[in-house]
Amino acid sequence: MKKISAYEIALSAVSCAIAAIALTVGTLYTPLLFTGYLFAGVALMIPLAKNCWWGDVLAFIGASLIALMFNGFNFFDTLPFIMFFGLHPLVNALQLKFKVKRWIAAPVKAVWFDASMYFVWRVVTGMAAPFGWEWVSRYIIPILLIGGTAFFFLYDYMIFKCQVSVNQIIGRIIRK
Repeated sequence: MKKISAYEIALSAVSCAIAAIALTVGTLYTPLLFTGYLFAGVALMIPLAKNCWWGDVLAFIGASLIALMFNGFNFFDTLPFIMFFGLHPLVNALQLKFKVKRWIAAPVKAVWFDASMYFVWRVVTGMAAPFGWEWVSRYIIPILLIGGTAFFFLYDYMIFKCQVSVNQIIGRIIRK
């Protein structure tokens, strides 16, 4: 079994802390909700820069639990991060590690994104549909299949670019 180094533990702890703060701020202040998902996802790229897969998984779990504690167990706002945005950087890193072709991985991840967002929509609006949003509930599947998938491909491309930047920054800090 591989011995975990001190810098891997430190990277994972820093990643967890930044992700928890970003996710908590996003869930407590609704206009920053997606920004919180985005910054927390980028923070989770830190251990991945040094191929610390388990550190990333533990940072994801820790950030999710800490954010839930600090936001009063606001599960509905944390759910998209738990189902998709927090796991997406890890899936991208595994895609690169196992050399899965982009034309295979992208459609699979797009279906995962659309299914996650559909589930979140049904769970959140299943409690009470927002006033004036009945048309969205009626057309949620075409909205996700067209708009959601288009958004995902742009998001996926940008997250890959963010991972390259994080890898460069961490590579300059830790030269191992």
